[in-house]
Amino acid sequence: MRPFFLFRFPLSLNALIVASTLAVASTGAATVALHSPTSIAPAAVRLAPLATQALDDRVAAAVERWAPQAIEYRHRIHQNPELGNRETETAAMVAAHLESLGIPVQTGVAHTGVVGILEGGLPGPVIAVRADMDALPVTEDTPYAFKSTKRTTYLGQDVGVMHACGHDIHTAVQMGVASVLASMREQIPGTIKFIFQPAEEGPPPGEEGGADLMVREGVFENPRPQAVFGLHTFSELEVGTIGLTVGPALAAVDHFRVTIQGKQAHGAAPHLSIDPVVMAAQAVMALQTIRSRNVYALEPSVVTVGMIHGGERFNIIPAEVRLEGTVRTYSPEVRDTVERRMGEILDGITAAGGGSHVLDYERGSPATINNPELAEMMSPTITRLIGEENFTDLDPTMGGEDFAYFANEVPGFFFRLGQVLPGTTSGGHHTPTFQADDSSIPIGMRVMSTLLLDYLAQATRN
Repeated sequence: MRPFFLFRFPLSLNALIVASTLAVASTGAATVALHSPTSIAPAAVRLAPLATQALDDRVAAAVERWAPQAIEYRHRIHQNPELGNRETETAAMVAAHLESLGIPVQTGVAHTGVVGILEGGLPGPVIAVRADMDALPVTEDTPYAFKSTKRTTYLGQDVGVMHACGHDIHTAVQMGVASVLASMREQIPGTIKFIFQPAEEGPPPGEEGGADLMVREGVFENPRPQAVFGLHTFSELEVGTIGLTVGPALAAVDHFRVTIQGKQAHGAAPHLSIDPVVMAAQAVMALQTIRSRNVYALEPSVVTVGMIHGGERFNIIPAEVRLEGTVRTYSPEVRDTVERRMGEILDGITAAGGGSHVLDYERGSPATINNPELAEMMSPTITRLIGEENFTDLDPTMGGEDFAYFANEVPGFFFRLGQVLPGTTSGGHHTPTFQADDSSIPIGMRVMSTLLLDYLAQATRN
C-alpha cells in the first residue's frame, strides 16, 4: 500500500466553511429558492477546461453559493427519513432539484433510485458519482432542532426512523455537487452520471434492492462510466479531515439464519425433549472456532450471532430455536471456508443432540476495493485542495458498503468525510446519538466536485 498523509484545509476554505455554516445557524435554516430553474449562473463561453487555480477558485465560489441550499436539503431529509425501498419523498426532492438544474433525470431505478446525467460542453469520458438515501429503524436521541420524530412499522414492530449513518449528508452533498457542476457545465470535458441509490442498508426481507439491483437494471449503461466516486461520513473523524483506505477498504457482508429443530417437552422433564436451546448455545460458542481455528490468524474475518429467538414460556422446552447473524470477510476463499464450516459445525452439534437444522446463508455485498491506481491518480487533488495534515490513512474496516457493486464494475474511489466538530462527540454509526455536523457539507461538496473535474481533465489529456 502506498503511503498517504493527513490533509488539513487552508484558511481560505475554512473561512468558506464557517461562513456558509454561520449563515444557516444564524437563522436556524437557510432561506433559499430550492427548485428555481433560473438560479443557475449563465452558461460560460465554450472554452478549454479551466486552468487549475482558476478551476479551484471557481469551485470554491460555487460551493460558497450553493452550500446553504445543500444544508437546508440536509435538514429536510434528516427530519423526514425513509427506510430502504421506501425513499419516495427523498427521491422526489432529488429529482426536482436535478431537473431545476437542467439535468435530465430517470426515476424509479431499483424501486426509488434517481439517476441524472450532466453532459459537459466539451468532449470527454463518462464518470459516475453515487450517494445513498435510506435511513435506519433507529429512534433518534440528538439535540438537533431538525431531529427526526418519525415512526413506522418495520418487521411488524413500531420503530423510530433516523438517518443514523450519515446518508442525509451524502445525499445533500451530492445535490450540492450537482449544483456546483451544473453552474459550470460548458467547461466540463465529459459527462457525469449522478446516482442516488436506495436501500444501501439492505432492502426489506423478501425484496430486492440497493446497488446490486441498480447494476442489474443497467444503471451503468447508456452511457457507461469508466470510473465511479463516492463518500461516506465517519463518526471517528473531525470536520475538516478526510480518510482513505487504499485497496481493500470495507468487508464483504453475509447474512445467515439458522433454525435448530428439536422436540418440545415440559421443562421439568428434559429427558423427554430434544433440547434446541442447549444445541443453540453450543452452536453460538462453536461458531467462534471458525475464526480462531479455521482461518489464518492474519486474515480478517468476523462471525457474529446477533439474534437468538426461541420459546414461549419459562417452563417449556421449545421445539425450535432461531439464530441470526452476520459474517464479514475480505478473501473469497475465507468466505467459502466460513460458510462450509458453519454447515459442518451445525451438522455435528444437532446430530449429537438428536435434532436437526436448516441453514440459510445469504451472500451480500462483496468487499469494497479502492482502486490503487485511481487512488494514486486522485490523491494529488486532495493534497492541492486541503494540504497534508488533515488526511488520515484509515485501516480497513469490517463494516460493509454496497458501493462495492459499483466498484466491481469499474474502478472506484471511496473516501471518508469527517463529521464531528472539534470538542464534541458523536455516537457510533447506527446508534441513536449519531451526529454529523452541517459544516461537513461544503467540505464534501468542494472535494467531490474537484475530484470529478480533475479526473475528467486528466482522462481527456491522456
